[in-house]
Amino acid sequence: MDWKNRKVLVTGGASFVGSNLVDALVKRGAKLRVVDDLSSGKLENISDHIQAGRIEFIKADLRESGVAEAAVDDMSVVFHLAADHGGRGYVDLHQAACAVNLLLDGLVFRACHRAQVEKVVYASSGCVYPNGLQSDPSQTVYLKEDLVGPPYDADNMYGWAKLMGEMVLRAYHKDWGMKSACCRYFTVYGPRGVENHAVIAMIARAFTRQDPFVVWGNGEQIRNWTYIDDIVEGTILAAEKVDDGSGINLGTMERIRVIDAVHQIVAAFNYEPTTELHPEMPTGPLNRVADNALAKERLGWEPKVKFVDGLRRTIEWYVSSRNQDEAATALDRLLIER
Repeated sequence: MDWKNRKVLVTGGASFVGSNLVDALVKRGAKLRVVDDLSSGKLENISDHIQAGRIEFIKADLRESGVAEAAVDDMSVVFHLAADHGGRGYVDLHQAACAVNLLLDGLVFRACHRAQVEKVVYASSGCVYPNGLQSDPSQTVYLKEDLVGPPYDADNMYGWAKLMGEMVLRAYHKDWGMKSACCRYFTVYGPRGVENHAVIAMIARAFTRQDPFVVWGNGEQIRNWTYIDDIVEGTILAAEKVDDGSGINLGTMERIRVIDAVHQIVAAFNYEPTTELHPEMPTGPLNRVADNALAKERLGWEPKVKFVDGLRRTIEWYVSSRNQDEAATALDRLLIER
């Protein structure tokens, strides 16, 4: 796909992932429109592009009447990243808010079909996978795309909404021929990340030299944190190579215990706090790691950034962009909010 002068919409384009995607599409020469209500996105993430006239920015809520139709008008490709979403605390404690994504996605997809958009690329999630497959950290489990099926058992209302979004897009392709791709993101981190997600929250705790260092859960939870540059590259490749609405995992296969990530982070900040475990707090699945063989096969994609390297880059960015008071305030608010 030639991106030069292609008309592209990014919903949620002022967000962490969205703004990094915007950067990459600008470099490829796309003619970009961004729609974001700035409820969690930050205008500063894309302000340079706005001021330089490289993108058109619309501040609006896609759930409001007529907004989705106006946003997708005359677009060739729509990257739909907008969602009501926060970190684990938010996903567990704000079920009704996350359920609104069912409405949001439905409005955007219908508008895309009516406007005859060439392709929709949907930001899905590892939350679509059955909870029962992710309960035992002692097992070496890699989640393959075909494990999402009856009986469905998605992760909270956020996971159910993402699952329904995928199913709607596949139905649109089957019945009406609308091309689409569903990118299942696995725990993204990196520059512009927010303190409501685990890696940035842990960095914030270390930056403020928290002691005792609070860890939600028992620390044995296993994750596969995936660096933002790899996620962006995989998302663009999905736009170029997938048409049938398939769900494709975008995630590293590195298996990392939360407590091991804590040890790496506090070592980077050169202090030795005691660790205080809180198993009563929201922790999510105990064993969530992607299998990325299908992405290698269909996209020619695999992660390039190892966690140790991405973590170093993220710490450098965070320290250069925050002061300790700001970090402490953000952490206290965002652990359970957006």
